[in-house]
Amino acid sequence: MLCKLLFDKSASFIGLLFLCPVLIIVAILIKIKMPDGNILFKQKRVGQGGRLFTMVKFRTMVVNHSGSSVSVAGESRITPLGKTLRKYKLDELPELWNVLKGDMSFVGPRPDVPGYADKLQGDDRNILKLKPGITGPASLKYRNEEELLALQANPQEYNDNIIYPDKIRINLYYLNQYSFWTDLKIIFCTIFGRKMQYNGEMI
Repeated sequence: MLCKLLFDKSASFIGLLFLCPVLIIVAILIKIKMPDGNILFKQKRVGQGGRLFTMVKFRTMVVNHSGSSVSVAGESRITPLGKTLRKYKLDELPELWNVLKGDMSFVGPRPDVPGYADKLQGDDRNILKLKPGITGPASLKYRNEEELLALQANPQEYNDNIIYPDKIRINLYYLNQYSFWTDLKIIFCTIFGRKMQYNGEMI
């Protein structure tokens, strides 16, 4: 996966430089619109090999909120600015720093909070061989995850019993059928909101 590593390092560095004006503008907006709290949201996530790392994103929620580990569209804890940032995935941009540091990759499973990885058993634990990603095939399939969860009577239960196992299935296929060309297609589809054929289904 040398191509993947070289791409991650070079593209994240160029991305941080190129998107610096956007990062600054978003940071200023957060400071103005959501002054009671930090600009960045930092949280421990499970990385490659089960190692914990600190993931950074732009803050999109009110401070001192109480809520579950899954986010649902329309939640009161998500601010109006945060809703916009989430819609256009701008809150994810600081994760380029995680990619540059080597904690994450552009493409891979989304990093879980501690607790979910502990539940992995048998071959499912093989997904921990992968670096978590900003995007990935499972992220493409569930790009409207927050809206989908908002339709459920019990979002946490639906996530744990339906979405999460399906993400594991998709990410195991990604691990076993990895190709750099597929990574590039996933990145393209993420940026431009396109669908792609993957493992016999449209995602």
